Amino acid sequence: MLTRTSNVDHLEVKLVSFSSVIQLGDSSIINGLSRALAVQREAEIFFGDEGNFPSYPIFTRPLPLSPITETMSFLQHNINPIIKVNNINAIAVSSSSILHVGNSRNVSMESRIKHIRQLRLEGHEQDIL
Repeated sequence: MLTRTSNVDHLEVKLVSFSSVIQLGDSSIINGLSRALAVQREAEIFFGDEGNFPSYPIFTRPLPLSPITETMSFLQHNINPIIKVNNINAIAVSSSSILHVGNSRNVSMESRIKHIRQLRLEGHEQDIL
């Protein structure tokens, strides 16, 4: 099944962060999961009891994946068994993402981000909470 070979002459990545991976070579299963709370406030105030993922339904809801009902027919013919790339230059790989050079059988990636904006009430822009 994994019949193609990847050949990369030069790979440069400036930053790999937050559980991200650079995978060189074939793999069987890739599962990437990222959950984040992105809180933006007008005032720089931090509470110690924040960051409880189960408090937000976005982190517990099942993924709305539509079932595949169509019949698919697939015929693959690789004339050249080598995928050749001269240069890969990435600024960053972040938040459980994967830069993969090679073949993989199964890939599943999931990212859930809750964005929260906390603004001061109109007329109270100068107040500190």
